[in-house]
Amino acid sequence: MAERMLKFVDVAPSPPEKRAVRERRSDFSEIYKDLIEAKAAEQASRCSQCGVPFCQSRCPLQNNIPDWLMLTAAGRLREAYEVSAATNTMPEICGRICPQDRLCEGACVIEQFSHHGAVTIGAVEKHLTDSAFEQGWVPPIRPPMERRESIGIIGAGPAGLAAAEALRLKGYQVTVYDRYDRIGGLLVYGIPNFKLEKEVVQRRADRLIDGGVVFKLNTEVGKDVSFEALRAQHDAVLIAAGVYQAKELGVPNEAARGVVPAMAFLTASNRTGLGDVAPEFTSGALNAKGKRVIVIGGGDTAMDCVRTAVRQGAKSVTCLYRRDRANMPGSATEVKNAEEEGVVFEWLSAPKAILGTARKATGVKVAKMRLGPPDSSGRQAPQEIPGSEADMPADLVIAALGYDAEDIQALWQASDLKTTRFGTVRVDPATMATNLPGVFAAGDIVRGASLVVWAIKEGRDAAEAIHKHVQRRTVASAAVAAE
Repeated sequence: MAERMLKFVDVAPSPPEKRAVRERRSDFSEIYKDLIEAKAAEQASRCSQCGVPFCQSRCPLQNNIPDWLMLTAAGRLREAYEVSAATNTMPEICGRICPQDRLCEGACVIEQFSHHGAVTIGAVEKHLTDSAFEQGWVPPIRPPMERRESIGIIGAGPAGLAAAEALRLKGYQVTVYDRYDRIGGLLVYGIPNFKLEKEVVQRRADRLIDGGVVFKLNTEVGKDVSFEALRAQHDAVLIAAGVYQAKELGVPNEAARGVVPAMAFLTASNRTGLGDVAPEFTSGALNAKGKRVIVIGGGDTAMDCVRTAVRQGAKSVTCLYRRDRANMPGSATEVKNAEEEGVVFEWLSAPKAILGTARKATGVKVAKMRLGPPDSSGRQAPQEIPGSEADMPADLVIAALGYDAEDIQALWQASDLKTTRFGTVRVDPATMATNLPGVFAAGDIVRGASLVVWAIKEGRDAAEAIHKHVQRRTVASAAVAAE
C-alpha cells in the first residue's frame, strides 16, 4: 500500500471544484461540488505518511488522518470511513465547516516544510462519510445491552448530540432537551446552507432518534422545566446549552433600529430557507435585500453574515475588522470565498458610533486603526489613528463580534452552580464535572464560543466521564447494599 502514497511531488493539490460565482450568489446551496472516488484517492495519495503526523496532533479530536488517507488512496473506502468515524461523531459535518486551514491542513508537513500544498483533508473526510451513508455503511445505533440509568442532556447542538450518541451506544436511556424546534442548535440555525445543508444535520438527527434517543424540543430550562426537576429525574445531567448572548458593539446608538445581532440575522435566514415564516425577515428588518450592509467582526460568523447578505440580494456588503487580514480569526478560505462573491473588506477599521437616530440607523462612523504592541492574548493590539474618522452609509448593520454565555444561574434558578467570570460553567477539565454532584458540562458553555469540532470532542469526553461516574455510583450502592 505504501507505493500509493507520498505522491505530493507529482500530484498537485486539487480542492473540490466550486460552483460559478454568479450561480452560487443566487442560492443557498453548498458551494463545493462533490469529489468523485478517483479524485478522493488521488488527493489522499499526496499524504507523506509522517512519522509524527502534525495534522493529527492539530486536530482537537486527534483523528487518525494519515490512516484513513492511506485507506482512501487504496480504494478501501469503507475501512477508511470506519477509521474516521472511530474518533469523530460527525466527520461529514467537520469536513464541511471546520477551518482546516487553521487546523489539520494548516499543520500539514508538505504545506509547511516542502511548500507543495496541503493535502485536502476536509474534502476527503466529507467524501468518506457521505459515501458511507449512500452505501449503507453507517451502522444504526444498537447498544449491546440496555441500562436502566437515564441521562438528561440540555442542548441539542454538536456537544449534546455527540454525548447523546456515545451514551446511547453504551445503553443509557438518553433524553435531550432543547429550546429550539429542530435538532442541531447552531448547526441548523447559526450556519448557512451554503456551508452546511440542513439535510446533512437531519440525517444525523434521524439516526439518533432511530437509535432510541428521546428529544424534547421547544423545552426551555428554567421556563418549561426546572433545572432541579431534571436533576431529580435523571441519574446524571449534561449541560451543553451553548452560548447565544451577542456581544455588544459598545458604541453610541448601537440600539438603533437597523442594528441587529448576527445570530438573529442568520436564524431568520435559515428559518426562511427551511420553509418557516420568520416575521422579521418578512417585514424586512432581518432581510438584506436591496440594502447597503455593514457587518462588524472578523470571525467565521461574520463571514456567514456577509455571504448570506450577498445571497439575499444586498445592494452592497462591507465587512469592518479592526485588525489586518493576517490577524483575522476567521478562516482564510471563507474570506477568499466572500471576496469572490463581491464582499468588500475594510481592514484596520473599527466602529466609533452608529449614525442616524434611535428610530433608524443610517451608517457607521469608522476610525482607522494601526497595530501596536501585543496585548494579553499575544496578538497585536489595535490602536486608533487620531483624526482618521469617516462616515460609511448603511441601511443594515450586523454585529458579529461573537457570543457570551447567558446568565444561566438566574435563568435556571441555579445559584449554586459555579460559573466563571465570563458566565461559562466551571468544570474540572479532567472530568468535565461541575461542582454539583452528577452534573457535567461541555462545549461552548464551558470554553466560550468556539469551533464545532471542539464541541464534539468535549461532548464525547463528557459522555465517557458520565459513564465512569454512573459506574462508580453503582459499585458504591452495591457495596452499601451488601453490608
